[in-house]
Amino acid sequence: MRPAGRAVWPQLTLPPAPAQNGPLVAAPSLASGRTFLAGAVAAARFLPVWLATGALAIVAAIIAPEALQRTSWAFVLPYMTVLALAALGQMLVVMHGGIDLSTPGVISFGGNLIVGVSAGKDHRLALGILVCLALGVGVGLVNGILVGLLRLNPLIVTLAVGQIVLAWGVKYSRSVTNSPSVPLALSNWAARKPLGISIVFWTGAALTVLVALALRYTAAGRRFQAVGANPRAAWLAGLHVRTHVVFAYTAAGALYAVATVLLAGTRVSIDPAFGAAYLLAPIAAVVIAGASLSGGLASATSTWLAAFALTLLTQMLLILGLSTAMQFIVFGAAILVGMLISGDRVAAILGRVLRPTDQAPRAPQPAGANSS
Repeated sequence: MRPAGRAVWPQLTLPPAPAQNGPLVAAPSLASGRTFLAGAVAAARFLPVWLATGALAIVAAIIAPEALQRTSWAFVLPYMTVLALAALGQMLVVMHGGIDLSTPGVISFGGNLIVGVSAGKDHRLALGILVCLALGVGVGLVNGILVGLLRLNPLIVTLAVGQIVLAWGVKYSRSVTNSPSVPLALSNWAARKPLGISIVFWTGAALTVLVALALRYTAAGRRFQAVGANPRAAWLAGLHVRTHVVFAYTAAGALYAVATVLLAGTRVSIDPAFGAAYLLAPIAAVVIAGASLSGGLASATSTWLAAFALTLLTQMLLILGLSTAMQFIVFGAAILVGMLISGDRVAAILGRVLRPTDQAPRAPQPAGANSS
């Protein structure tokens, strides 16, 4: 029982007065130092792909200088743009810990839709492109609902959906498509070269800049990254995690469709292998660029650079005249090396090395303080 007439106040233990250069001065410095280290670790995640691309350009200049000549850029720039856009879509999915294997199906069926709906006529080209875009958005929405809302495995879901879409594309091409060539207006547009560079490249570069700016400088983009980096914390903060997952797959499907339009204009004709090369290459570009398959931060510009490096490597192998088997061996080995030195591994190593170990000293407690 409390003594009568005695007020009871909570006991506050004041810390000892700091010295002249004590904790009050060191605490902000420690916080700024940790902020700098965190920024350095995040930046180091995307550094390897830039160094590797520079090294690849040096090697190309030595053993295959034709790969860096003007005639080679006519192949490298359009095809790296198509791969980069497909990789950007894959990047949005990977940022939320998912994976999308429906890319070849969307590209194959979308290319056949452009040819079939337009019927080779320029005045129907816009309708064919709109149907292709609708296909990409629809497939992405289905993937997003199955993965984000129903919580199904993304690897199995996207592979199954991609196979269904691919099968429908083959059936459509056999029954509807009379001519495999795209309308002349699309091929003529893709052949344009403003400032001496393919318009396909300029289109892809503009879309990449838009994606990068949206992720970095808009509130919706920052929420999108926050949900991918820590879904549980985002859910506790009141963000709709499942909605962001659905949006990631839907936006990815839209980017696949845009890549389909650019690829159709570049290749002019749609063959049975149209889109087959885009099953694993976009995933490889995303991982080499420094993104983590478990979700989190990613860089649109680094993904673009990784797509350029992979396309340049392909061009080098063609110029060197290696057999098809050797091309696959070298290409696969390059992807493995890229994953070994990927930004995710570099960031993890730097995080362990640079993690601060010093802690603020505790104030000495008087004797009997913990007796209760």
